[in-house]
Order: sequence, then structure tokens, then C-alpha cells
Amino acid sequence: MTHTDGVRGPGRHTAGRELPWDQDNHPRSPELSEPLAPDASTTARPTGTAALDDRYGRTPDRRKRSRLFGVVAAAAIVVVFAAWVIWAGLDQSSHGLDNTEVGYTVVSEHQTVVHSQVSVDPGTEAKCAVQVLDKGYAIVGWKVITLPPSDQRTRTVTTEVNTATRGVTGLIHDCWVP
Repeated sequence: MTHTDGVRGPGRHTAGRELPWDQDNHPRSPELSEPLAPDASTTARPTGTAALDDRYGRTPDRRKRSRLFGVVAAAAIVVVFAAWVIWAGLDQSSHGLDNTEVGYTVVSEHQTVVHSQVSVDPGTEAKCAVQVLDKGYAIVGWKVITLPPSDQRTRTVTTEVNTATRGVTGLIHDCWVP
């Protein structure tokens, strides 16, 4: 019998080859594979957890290295945290420095008076930067003042600041112990 459409048997053939999608893809199909006979290579393989450990390289040496890496990483984190605590807490000498803005008075187009309170440990000299801002929040006046040592912790400070243009607010930008 002659086929004119190029089809022979159960699948289509092109130039003498059977196309892969025409094969029987059943898992037990004899066309695709022969059943494996048990031999030494398949019966000697470890089973269960040992097989997985071998397959993925989990050995006792690797476990020791992983544990050592974890201990070193944890120790490094503890050292960095301890250094930060020492730097942030013990090494910083703020002398209890704090400031509060009480108010301001615009005296003229070129002068503003800033009223504030500064708290610092008694007997400690402090410096503060006082600034005046315009309506666009640009700095139009700046002055650094020195507060001499005093026996009082909190002092009221009044600072006259000359400005380039009219200021709309005045405040202490920062205070520090020299």
C-alpha cells in the first residue's frame, strides 16, 4: 500500500525521520527506554538522607566550616555593636547641653532679636550658632555666641542678629562645647 500524504504507521515522517511529537510518550513505552536491570552501580548507592547529603555536598567538614562562619559573623556583629555603644554613649561628652527657642522679635528690616534658653552643666563654656530666616527659609542672618561658664545650669540668652533682608523667624541652629 502506498501513502501519498507522507504518513506511515502511527506517526508522521519527514525525510525518513519520525517526528518527536508523534512518538508514544507513555512512561513505560518500549520505544523510549528499556527497563533498567539492577546492577552494582544502582544497588550500591546510598539511600535516604545519606544520598541527599552526598548529592548536595553536605559533609561533616562543610558543616564545621558553616558553624565557624556563623560564630565569626556573630562575633563581628557583637564587636561592631559594642564599638557603637562606646562611641555613642560613653565617648560623647554633651555636658547635658540643650537649647530651647523662646521667641524672636523683628526689630527692623536688618535686625532681629532671638530669645532662647540654653542648658549646660554648671562651670562649662558653650557656643551656639543663632540664625534668622526669611519667608523662603533662607538664612539671612547668622551669629555665633559664646556662653561663659556659669554656676547655673539654665540661662536665658538674648541675641541681636543683623540681617541682609527682613527676617521672619529666629532660632538657635546648634550649640556645642568647645
